[in-house]
Amino acid sequence: MIVMKFGGSSVESAEAIRRVASIVGDRLARKPVVVVSAMGKTTNKLLAIAAKAVSGELNPALEQLGELRAFHLRESEGLNLAEQISTHFEQLSDLVKGLAIMGELTPRATDAISAFGERLSSLIVTAHFEYCGISAVHVDARSVIVTDRRHTQAAPLFLQTNLRLRESIPDLAARQVVVLGGFIGATEDGVTSTLGRGGSDYTASIVGAGIGAKEIQIWTDVDGMLTADPNILPGAQRIEVCSYAEAAELAYFGAKVLHPATVLPAIEKDIPVRILNSRRPEVAGTLIVSDPPPASSPIRSIACKRNITLVNIVSSRMLMAHGFLRRIFEVFDRFETPVDMVATSEVSVSLTVDSTVALSAICAEIETFAEVTVEENLAIVCLVGENIGCCPGLAARVFTALNGIGTRMVSQGASLLNISLVVAAADVVHAVESLHAEFFG
Repeated sequence: MIVMKFGGSSVESAEAIRRVASIVGDRLARKPVVVVSAMGKTTNKLLAIAAKAVSGELNPALEQLGELRAFHLRESEGLNLAEQISTHFEQLSDLVKGLAIMGELTPRATDAISAFGERLSSLIVTAHFEYCGISAVHVDARSVIVTDRRHTQAAPLFLQTNLRLRESIPDLAARQVVVLGGFIGATEDGVTSTLGRGGSDYTASIVGAGIGAKEIQIWTDVDGMLTADPNILPGAQRIEVCSYAEAAELAYFGAKVLHPATVLPAIEKDIPVRILNSRRPEVAGTLIVSDPPPASSPIRSIACKRNITLVNIVSSRMLMAHGFLRRIFEVFDRFETPVDMVATSEVSVSLTVDSTVALSAICAEIETFAEVTVEENLAIVCLVGENIGCCPGLAARVFTALNGIGTRMVSQGASLLNISLVVAAADVVHAVESLHAEFFG
């Protein structure tokens, strides 16, 4: 068995889904289990509708819901799904009206409304497969992905989830193509939950690990993982193979083709993950494995993370007292604000965050025992590669390539897997171009 996950752009229309059907049809011998995202930007539209409803704009919200209903009916025309789709949108309409009355969008309500995107797409994809001559069966992901109650960011309960997956999916996959919606699950008492944005990748990995798949395929709209962000550097090259650790690092620091948590279940079961392009299925994509062959360059790829804020904290004493670092990070932990990079000196700590929602409150609390300054409009440029730690002179090459570009902060992780630099947002393109030319020609 293999697991094939198709993202929103791969199932954005009837035409795109027929393209997916052709790809799946060519791999029937491998017993595919298909995981799909919501069609196009459906999840964003559902959340926008919910926001309008809670702000008192019920009629505009219902109008937008009507447009979304028409879209799904149009893209499923001729598939005998009109009644099922209409039932789903009746439930959605009731939810939206309830939100307007409450005037509040709780995490549980957010999950309930955003889950409809995958619930609808998985039904429509299954019907398209049948129309194209592929025997397919729909499985509601909420019946097999069991999660905790942390709505909008639910974590799977693997013991229960793996048991349900083993009991249901392999027997079905032996006879038909199984289709599930990604991103969604349910708590032990059956309440709809979601795995967080980008969670369809995670679903594919959970399912793959649970059923012991031979390979997990993530089908998207690019040829695989690249040596740089193609939006910054159009000439970036496809990475043929990389390690789980490199893929996770690249995903965390901005590579959009893979959800950072995707590789975790795959690592435990040592299942290869392949990134592929649904618009160019003939391209081999990127294979992610535990132990890839050595690369010709010490750098596998260059990732970027924009909208970064640098926080500089200086001890009010001449030397940092015992417990100073602990006090700082306790504040960030209390306000649930993750930190990306950290650098320390004798009397100061510099760190970066990509969320400034609670930053004012964080700074106010830290200012009770230290001086704080904040720098905005920055970006992290991260060079990732498993050979970084054993390549003498690498730092010299990095800073030579960055000649003339100001660097606000530098960090090399204990894993020796990356070198990260903080630069001004205006310098990101120049920095990536220079580093790419140095390491990839």
